[in-house]
Amino acid sequence: MSEAPREHRLDTPAGEICWFEWGQPSDRPSLLLLHATGFHARLWDQVVAALPRGTHVIAPDQLGHGRSAKPSSLADWAVTADALLPLVDRFAGSPLTGCGHSMGGYVLTRLAAARPDAFAHIFLIDPVIMPPELYVGAAEAPLPDPAEHPVARRRARWEGWEAMNAHFASRPPYAHWQPAVLADYCRFGLLPAADGNGWDLACPPALEASVYQNALRTNPHDWLERLTAPASVIRARTGERAGNLDFSVSPTWPGLGRAIGAVRDEQCADQSHFIPMEAPGRLAALVAAAL
Repeated sequence: MSEAPREHRLDTPAGEICWFEWGQPSDRPSLLLLHATGFHARLWDQVVAALPRGTHVIAPDQLGHGRSAKPSSLADWAVTADALLPLVDRFAGSPLTGCGHSMGGYVLTRLAAARPDAFAHIFLIDPVIMPPELYVGAAEAPLPDPAEHPVARRRARWEGWEAMNAHFASRPPYAHWQPAVLADYCRFGLLPAADGNGWDLACPPALEASVYQNALRTNPHDWLERLTAPASVIRARTGERAGNLDFSVSPTWPGLGRAIGAVRDEQCADQSHFIPMEAPGRLAALVAAAL
């Protein structure tokens, strides 16, 4: 599909959620796309462009990201997920196919567990869901200071999206993304600076850091058993991770597909964690088959 999306705003108890829409609802399932930590809804543009004409697509900026409300921190991933329930409820009565990448996959499992009648299928694209034992005791740990996380030191201000694009084009992992996807990340990932001098990242680095720091604080295994929609788990290549920020290989618990009874559990051996950015057409074809 080549049409431009329509931008909407939705008031929720957690704050305003910005969401984008392509196409119109029909008798076919609508597609709900959920992005990863630090990203935004328009990173799905190239996936949407590869979908069949007439597909109805909904893609929100998650809480703290893009053009949605910015809390001071995101210490509870359940809050991030639950902020999207009003958007799911907006389409009650129309079946949804959900597709979530990384944190978006984690969030999608909570939405599907809370609204089991809303989803016809869920695609979990290398979701950051870890083995159950890693979550034990994490909720009781003191809240960390986001300023201490390396992500908080990301460059936040740019002269424009073109400068940001040029800066990242030759740097991993962005160098492995399709160029059009990187351009979308930069073009729609900046907002005018409040002081009028340049452009700032739409997801503030300290806020993004708080997401990473609190990734284990809310245990998704508390609700995974309530999933009823058919699920597909698509994982990146496996290997030894060099650290929590190494996404050249999959961070997903290998036992996830078996634990939720996934109808499909496969590995993209030639892809890193950034599957939607490296192979948007491949992902679009996979989702379109379910639609």
